[in-house]
Amino acid sequence: MKVAAIQMISNANVEENLAQAEQLIKQAATQGAQLIVLPENFALMGETTEILNIAEPAEKGNLQKFLKNQSLKNKIYLIGGSIPLFSENSNKVYSSCLVFDPNGKQIARYNKIHLFDVQIPEQNESYKESATYEYGKEVVICDTAFGKIGIGICYDLRFPELFRAMRDITMIAIPAAFTQTTGEAHWEILLKARAIENQTYIIAANQGGKHQNGRETFGNSMIIDPWGKVLSRIEKGQGIAIADCDFNYLHNLRKTFPVLEHRHIYETAN
Repeated sequence: MKVAAIQMISNANVEENLAQAEQLIKQAATQGAQLIVLPENFALMGETTEILNIAEPAEKGNLQKFLKNQSLKNKIYLIGGSIPLFSENSNKVYSSCLVFDPNGKQIARYNKIHLFDVQIPEQNESYKESATYEYGKEVVICDTAFGKIGIGICYDLRFPELFRAMRDITMIAIPAAFTQTTGEAHWEILLKARAIENQTYIIAANQGGKHQNGRETFGNSMIIDPWGKVLSRIEKGQGIAIADCDFNYLHNLRKTFPVLEHRHIYETAN
């Protein structure tokens, strides 16, 4: 199975971002990708007010229609990065990743669980996603013709217990907008760790450059195999990382190196 991670430099113009995403999706599908992952905030990298202004109710709206149409038109599984969807709190939205099958049917929705509330004094950077977003509550995996896929968004990557809670997955999709500072320090090593410890393929789609709002994202979207080998990478700018996933290799690795079978459940020490 050929998979692709799309890298973008999204701005505050939704129409421009969707046009860029459409072009890259078509390019990846033309190269044979059967599953494509968009980055976090692919439709808009903006401020809180702008994000709330484009938020949609579930199963209704232009962003969801765009994802549905792209999956159907290109006959692909499309993991739609993240878009803002209404929550129960009228002042906040969910950061939601929607998954569509090649028939344009939505088969999964994941609401980002871990929100990026951090300060990086050395770089004069501060982020507080919880001011805009509501916390997700459920681990999500989705069934495809190629096996089960687990989903995490950006900051989720730092929490290995989230991915341990996923069972029998063959791939993990990570849409992200990892900052330049944190990405340079931790992005690749965290992706490789999640691949190795879960013996699964990772398809990580990141934002990759300087955005209109002044933020800089790290890029380095990549596809990693269950042994931790980087199969494809794009460093900066918009583009596509694309590679084949060999599930015979994955299952043979799990058989000869049965880490997942050797797990023990530990009690917390007093």
